Amino acid sequence: MPLTLGPLTVPVPVVLAPMAGITNAAYRRLCAEQGAGLYVCEMITSRGLVERDPTTLKMLVFDELEQTRSVQLYGTDPSYVGKATEILCAEYGVDHVDLNFGCPVPKVTRKGGGGALPWKRGLLSEILRSAVAAAEPYGVPVTMKTRKGLDDDHLTYLDAGRIAEDSGVVAIALHGRTVAQSYSGRADWDAIARLVEHVDIPVLGNGDIWEASDAVRMVEETGAAGVVVGRGCLGRPWLFRDLAAAFSDPPPGEEGAPSRDPVTPAPALPTLGEVRTMMRRHAELLSEHMGEERGCKEFRKHVSWYLKGFRAGGTRRHSLALVDSLAALDVLLDELDPDEPFPVSELGAPRGRQGSPRARVVLPDGWLDDIDGTSLRLTEDANETTGG
Repeated sequence: MPLTLGPLTVPVPVVLAPMAGITNAAYRRLCAEQGAGLYVCEMITSRGLVERDPTTLKMLVFDELEQTRSVQLYGTDPSYVGKATEILCAEYGVDHVDLNFGCPVPKVTRKGGGGALPWKRGLLSEILRSAVAAAEPYGVPVTMKTRKGLDDDHLTYLDAGRIAEDSGVVAIALHGRTVAQSYSGRADWDAIARLVEHVDIPVLGNGDIWEASDAVRMVEETGAAGVVVGRGCLGRPWLFRDLAAAFSDPPPGEEGAPSRDPVTPAPALPTLGEVRTMMRRHAELLSEHMGEERGCKEFRKHVSWYLKGFRAGGTRRHSLALVDSLAALDVLLDELDPDEPFPVSELGAPRGRQGSPRARVVLPDGWLDDIDGTSLRLTEDANETTGG
């Protein structure tokens, strides 16, 4: 079941969601080693790229074996977004550009960016058309990601889908939550199904995909062309192996189709020994890309995700979260019981940030007064790195 994004074909309809500080070149390589899919770079700002901000440029690093280069852009100004798209295509040889209109973080929405921007239908159209026009000479497809809307009273996703299609965007990903929800509550898969019916371009579903069986169920229930996976893969890069296996199976009802258990994925669950091998590989790749000291420091944030549910012990977890060399990591990993089975209680459980819904979405003054705004330009930070 391949995913077609304009001229780009992805063998498995699975996309790794950009996550700030997570989906760097090392993590994308690690996930890609598990199975086919589209692995998207951390979100970068269009202004930061155009102005050659050092922090932004450091994020635009690709692994030597990364055959399909995919980058997500954030921006509120059509001119900057267009110029940034051209730079990505002409100078970095990217194969796919995704535009972020889904980030719920207040420091982004207060500038009218991320999940706030689709409220301004005219501005959304200008930005999309600018990116598509810049990418077209290079044959690079442009997609976008959005949310249902600001809150339940200010939904934007159906209008955004129509605007995306009219602007030449080849696919739209929908996170089935509002900006106000952030990452709390349950994702609304029915909204994904409604968007599928509303547009003719492919729709990708995002939200509450914790296991491969969730991804298959989302596609079956919504008609989505594929899925976008974010928090579900934290500390579990092998989820992409499970996803590749699940989507290579015959569809339910066809001859030879397996029965899909909604809890236990088809591939065997990794033991702690296999998990620690994955941890070592992750730290090794980070060290190759960043240097050993920095790579090990970057690895620390992943320890709690990898060991979630395992009986690793508080002292050992604490030591792993302070590791500063691969040699020290090896010593600590050797102390973990390689035969301990995967904690099945963690299957289907949310991972990463959740938080609580917001009482109100932080927006620029007067933002809701004009839904068709086209001339408003807001300033984005050149080194903004927050994704969502």
